[in-house]
Amino acid sequence: MAIIITDECINCGACEPECPNNAIYEGDVKWSIADGTAVSGSYELLDGSSVDADAAMEAISDELYYIVPDKCTECQGFHEEPQCAAVCPVDCCVPDPEHEESEAILLARKERLHL
Repeated sequence: MAIIITDECINCGACEPECPNNAIYEGDVKWSIADGTAVSGSYELLDGSSVDADAAMEAISDELYYIVPDKCTECQGFHEEPQCAAVCPVDCCVPDPEHEESEAILLARKERLHL
């Protein structure tokens, strides 16, 4: 499953540079699939829709840091544990029950993001 940042977040930003997929953004900052990945052209999102990898997508949160589920791999293939959770001083990076995914799916996403 992807990781989410709860409303206990203190906006310290410790998590953002730790993400190998560049899936973490500061509140109110737009994101794209291409940010920090090797993806270009069309990319299929979790909901089945396709977007241009360079397209600026609306921020998921206006106030707090957030994690883009379409880019989160729980650090599978990079680290033993999600690095955002490992460095979070208030333990607000937790599994997202709305995005439960197997290790195989997370590793496949890693491969798609890092060609």
